[in-house]
Amino acid sequence: MEGLGLTMKFEPSPLKDAWIVSMDPIRDERGYFSRTFCQREFAEHGLPCPVAQCNVSFNKLAGTLRGMHYQREPSDETKLVRCVGGRVYDVIVDLRPGSPTHMQCFGIELSQDNLKALFVPANFAHGFLTLEDDSEVFYMMGDDYAPARDGGMRFDDPKLGIKWPSEPVVVSEKDRSWPLL
Repeated sequence: MEGLGLTMKFEPSPLKDAWIVSMDPIRDERGYFSRTFCQREFAEHGLPCPVAQCNVSFNKLAGTLRGMHYQREPSDETKLVRCVGGRVYDVIVDLRPGSPTHMQCFGIELSQDNLKALFVPANFAHGFLTLEDDSEVFYMMGDDYAPARDGGMRFDDPKLGIKWPSEPVVVSEKDRSWPLL
């Protein structure tokens, strides 16, 4: 693929060390071809890029909420999150105690049409709300999932003040049960 001009666009998010990563497709009458991940380009932006797992979350109904999840240390669970079908509102919260953006949140729409992904650093909570039926989210994970290090926070915690674009309709009991801050 070298020589085709395939690259990705990296834009810093308002939260320290989190990035919006956009595809820069080559289009023709067939559609497009694009790079979705490049170890070299991630390294050039100082981003860790190990991939331990790739996961898919398929969601039948608009209004499905998943989150806010994180892995407790010593997990180094970075994520590259992309919506490959439908649309989602993706939210992250910086949990790093020494960070200048500690406990701040950021949300962005990810869709099959806008070709954006969100790079989520380690020690961030993450969740999303589906905006369309049949929305599918693809994750590249930097560490293996460890159930013993599973953590979460309430998606509706007033201390977080997350502004979801619509009221969640489908939420698991686990996600409803995380304690308030």
